[in-house]
Amino acid sequence: MKSIFSAKKTKHESGFPADFDRTLYKPVLKCSICTGEQVAGFKHLATGKFEEVMLIRNEKELAMFKERYGISELGKEY
Repeated sequence: MKSIFSAKKTKHESGFPADFDRTLYKPVLKCSICTGEQVAGFKHLATGKFEEVMLIRNEKELAMFKERYGISELGKEY
């Protein structure tokens, strides 16, 4: 039986390149003030468009994101 609900693919599943162009993208952690939800991704410097990569639920997932993309510092946006 086919489900009527489709799973949303994130950029992490679709494969945002691990060797992203650092002159075009800035790594960002978007944080919700209301719910505390955190989403890691990349912000295009020219357009300001945010590309979601993965939901961050704990420190382990944050460390995994940083390691995958070779990031030491991660800015927060609210």
